[in-house]
Amino acid sequence: MIPVITIDGPSGSGKGTLANRLAEKLGWHFLDSGALYRVLAFSAQESGIKLDDIERLVEHALVMPIHFASAIGQESTHVFLGEKEITTAIRTEICGNAASQVAQYSPVRQALIDKQRDFMKAPGLVADGRDMGTVIFPDAALKIYLEASPIARAQRRLNQLHAAGLDANLESLLVEIEARDLRDKNRSASPLKPAEDALVVDTTNMSAQQVVDRIWDLVAQTFGVA
Repeated sequence: MIPVITIDGPSGSGKGTLANRLAEKLGWHFLDSGALYRVLAFSAQESGIKLDDIERLVEHALVMPIHFASAIGQESTHVFLGEKEITTAIRTEICGNAASQVAQYSPVRQALIDKQRDFMKAPGLVADGRDMGTVIFPDAALKIYLEASPIARAQRRLNQLHAAGLDANLESLLVEIEARDLRDKNRSASPLKPAEDALVVDTTNMSAQQVVDRIWDLVAQTFGVA
């Protein structure tokens, strides 16, 4: 059985940073499932597909040529659509909201399940998302759910966007985060919630390194690594 660690939680909770650092420390594969939905939304719009055209979205999801390239020492992976790198393009709030919109459709989520499970390869996988522990990898050996206050998450997102050279303001980010939380938690297909056997960690007052250190102790106990 290939070992899997799932890191779920809302946007800005720190799950991407944690998952990437754990994968790097362990030498395991890394899945940023949210990027799949962002790429689908981005690619669909580039192809003239409306975000409420479920049938065409499903068809597009099955054939879009997405792949990731590792970014050792960085907090995110490089994302490609075919030969075109779209890492920065899909990290805007507009794309994030579009991704949340397409992710609410059950047929779309179903179409992407196999793509996500294909990332489960030896020696192991760290999967970052919103339904990794509840739907995609329900038998994962270790499940983590991160949460944080909306204002803390908005501030983190603002810092990320500014670091990437993108313009944004805290107030609008907070409004978007709260609206997205409401949509993600109340959708009929795979609503955002912790798995019953997940460890829930509030990262509001924790630095990224503090989160990594806390979870690493649990990883070491679970998988017998130093």
